[in-house]
Amino acid sequence: MRIEPRWIGLFEEVLALSGARAGEVAAVLCERSSRDVLVELAELALEGMGLTTYRVTVPTPAPPPGAPLRSTGTSRAIAGVRQVIDALSGADLIVDVTVEGLLHAAERSALLSRGARIFMIGNEAPEVFERLRPAPGLHELCVHGAELISQAGRMHVTSSSGTNLTVDLSKAVGRGSAGTAQTPASFGYWPAGLCLTSPPPGSVNGRIVFAPGDANLTFKRYFEAFAALTLEADHVVAIEGDNLDAELMRSYLAGFGREAYAVSHVGWGMNPAARWDALVMYDKADVNGIELRAFAGNFLFSTGANETANRFTDGHFDLPMRNCTVQLDDDEPVVSAGVLRSDLRLAA
Repeated sequence: MRIEPRWIGLFEEVLALSGARAGEVAAVLCERSSRDVLVELAELALEGMGLTTYRVTVPTPAPPPGAPLRSTGTSRAIAGVRQVIDALSGADLIVDVTVEGLLHAAERSALLSRGARIFMIGNEAPEVFERLRPAPGLHELCVHGAELISQAGRMHVTSSSGTNLTVDLSKAVGRGSAGTAQTPASFGYWPAGLCLTSPPPGSVNGRIVFAPGDANLTFKRYFEAFAALTLEADHVVAIEGDNLDAELMRSYLAGFGREAYAVSHVGWGMNPAARWDALVMYDKADVNGIELRAFAGNFLFSTGANETANRFTDGHFDLPMRNCTVQLDDDEPVVSAGVLRSDLRLAA
């Protein structure tokens, strides 16, 4: 893919929001299977902004035995190699252009503990980034939503399809970001616009019912029939549905251990520029589906790795749902049938 000149300016704009400035040292982390155009755009933007830039390229690991891995947010490329972590840790800013990203990777904590900021660029076609440049004011709204989660004791999620899920938030910490990494030891990713939490062990119970138009981003496909999950003490204990959607979920999760059935994170999307229907417009190789995680008013339910609960697994589902109602304690819902509350919406 040829680089369009305007993309360099776009990457400079977004990297500047994460504090990239002349005189800093930036490391670009990639693997051999990374999308070349994104690696080159990151380097051209950083160098054009006056940062000292170096690249760390690691081999793309062979897939583990069993199920194929897609859209996990858990790059396996560093493979725990201390020398790679050391090579990255000297940078002020780490730009992560691995295929799956460091969002749930075990090495993320080690890198952040040394003070580096990490900015993860999703494995998406450049056109997606053009449509989803960070909107002014969105970061502050995401932080506001995260504070609401941290202050609440309970999340209750319902839908007309039959979803009825409770999350104990008494020990949960909210996270919200439009994708910037502005302070030392912070983590941002692009595209973004989410409020979420990784619940502590034993805090999620109830029932999730997927309706046509909800999405399974590991499979990069929409649900075409109703399917249901029953959750007890964080774990999926039943997958119901006499249809292909449910059968695919049962088959895929059976290829992993028990931790793949556990809750990874829950929250809601905040980005008005993100579209729930975008997945139909791209070939599967073109996108990683991050846009659908962030579309405004979705309820994002995810299974798999959860660093708060000290659970790490290659099995991961991101499952953005439409038309849900998300309530914190007894307050007015933050999302009502898929529509964000007014204090969480950008002004028109």
